Amino acid sequence: MAYEYIKTASEDGIGIITLNRPKILNALNLQLIDELVAELERLDRDPDIRVIVLTGNDKAFAAGADINEMAEASAIEIMKRDQFAVWDRMSLISKPIIGAVSGFVLGGGCELMMNCDIVIASETAVIGQPEIKLGVMPGAGGTQRLTRAVGMRKAMEMLLTGEPISAKEALRYGLVNRVVPVEAYFQEALKLAKQIAVQPPLAVQVIKKAVHKAEDLPLAEGMDYERNGFYLLLASEDRKEGMQAFLNKRKPRFTGN
Repeated sequence: MAYEYIKTASEDGIGIITLNRPKILNALNLQLIDELVAELERLDRDPDIRVIVLTGNDKAFAAGADINEMAEASAIEIMKRDQFAVWDRMSLISKPIIGAVSGFVLGGGCELMMNCDIVIASETAVIGQPEIKLGVMPGAGGTQRLTRAVGMRKAMEMLLTGEPISAKEALRYGLVNRVVPVEAYFQEALKLAKQIAVQPPLAVQVIKKAVHKAEDLPLAEGMDYERNGFYLLLASEDRKEGMQAFLNKRKPRFTGN
């Protein structure tokens, strides 16, 4: 598909999406988000793709929403636009999404990063939710996902001051997985994607869903969900292949069946 605001590529079972509005620091307008979600859903349906990497550029993953689309719109116009409905579809992507972020990761950019399952950050990344400085608040999960990631008190500080945190501080709070030099963040994300891409696809997707359920379910219900996933995977061809490969001391060849 031809897109205006994202670039796409694939290699070794990995789909790569690059946000592509570099002149305005990858500001997130409605069209970019529509294109991004359409491509995420396309990759999710593609049987040859096992992992997705989402990135921007060295200067900015995304510096926030495109304020030009919001500055003159009325509350009713924005409500009718229902612009966050498309964001909700991101949470339905079954394949793991690895975020490779650098530079500005602010506002909608931070919310987009938090939609990723794993995040590799460059040491230059600056991460935050500055919406309060514009007289508004996050609308795509900033209050909810940030609180779950860093805890209520740190989230409250970040949201009420609008001040960002460094990549190292984000690592300390568990908001990102790793911090690496700016010249290495994308390759590190790609390396991790390749490690996951060789795993059995069904198990990867069931594990991803179970981990996300852990955020929402009481422990007893979460344990039931986990066990049902375990039983389901016992019926897969990949389970047979993985165990036979282990017993025969060879590398498994997983097919996703």
